[in-house]
Amino acid sequence: MNEFELIRTYFAREPVTRPDVALGIGDDAALLRPPPGQQLVVTTDILVSGVHFLPDVDPAALGHKALAVNLSDLAAMGAEPAWFLLNLALPEVDQAWLTRFCQGMFELAHRHGVALVGGDTSRAPQVTIAIEAHGFVPDGKALTRAGARPGDHIYVTGSLGDAGLALKYRLDKLKLTPVELNAVAECLDRPQPRLEEGLVLRDIASSAIDVSDGLVADLGHILERSGVGARVELKRLPLSVIYRAHLKDVGWDLALANGDDYELCFTVPPANLPALEKIKSRFPDMAEIGMIESGSGLRIFDADGKLYAPKAAGHDHFR
Repeated sequence: MNEFELIRTYFAREPVTRPDVALGIGDDAALLRPPPGQQLVVTTDILVSGVHFLPDVDPAALGHKALAVNLSDLAAMGAEPAWFLLNLALPEVDQAWLTRFCQGMFELAHRHGVALVGGDTSRAPQVTIAIEAHGFVPDGKALTRAGARPGDHIYVTGSLGDAGLALKYRLDKLKLTPVELNAVAECLDRPQPRLEEGLVLRDIASSAIDVSDGLVADLGHILERSGVGARVELKRLPLSVIYRAHLKDVGWDLALANGDDYELCFTVPPANLPALEKIKSRFPDMAEIGMIESGSGLRIFDADGKLYAPKAAGHDHFR
C-alpha cells in the first residue's frame, strides 16, 4: 500500500461532513468557509511514541487522545470545534493498527461534528502524530489566560490525578485493583474534552486553561499572563474516590503536577458567581479550589494552613 492508497483507504472517507467545508481531502489544500462574525481559533499538538504514549498503547485509544488533546485546547478558549488536520508518521503501514487508530479518532470526531480536512503522511522511525484543530468563537468572546483579577474564584472541572495513577500503574510504580485500573485508565487513554463547559463559560469566566501539564504549571500560566497571584487549598482539590484511597501512597503531587487530566481550570469574578450557580445543575463537577490575589506566584496551603511545596512543577518536555 502506497501513501495515496493509505490516505484514500483510511482518511478520505471519514464520517463527518460540514457545509463550511467547500473542499476537503484530495487536493493541494482545503477550501473552508469561516462563518461571519466569528474568530478562527487554531491549536496544534504533537504526540511522539515513547514520549507522550507507551509504544504498546491501544491504537483506538491513541486515535481518540490525539484528537481529544486538541479539542481540549479549543474548549479552554470557549470555541466550537469545526475542522482538523492530521499529520501522521509511521515506521510501516500496519493495516490493523490504522483501522483501530481511525476508529478511535473518528468516533470522537463524529461525536463533536469535527471534519478531517487534510494533513500529511510520512515514514519515520517511530509513530508521531500531529493534529491541528480549528474552531470558532464569536468576536471578542474568546476565553484567554490573561483575564484573571484579584478576587476572582478559581475552579476546576472534573477530578485531578487519575491519569497519573494509571501511568504509575503501567510503570510498575503503583498497585491497583482491576476495577480501579479500568476507571483511571479511561482518564489517561480517553480524556473527554470539556467542550460544552467551554461554550457556557465564555460568558462567565474571566480566564481559562486546560490542565494538560498539571494544575500547578497551567494555573501558573494564567497567573503569569494575568499579572496576578493565587492561593489554592489542598483540601478543596477535586479527587476521585480511587485517588483518595491511594492518597497516602501517592501524595498530592499527582493531582497537582502530573498532567494529562485535560480538565478546565478557570476563574470567575464575584459578579458572575450567580450565573455559574445556574449552570451547576448541568455541570455539577465544578469545584472551587482557591482565589486569585494581588501580587504574583501560587501559594498552596494544606489542611493545617501551612504552605505546601510540590516536588514537581508540572510536565516540561525539555526539563
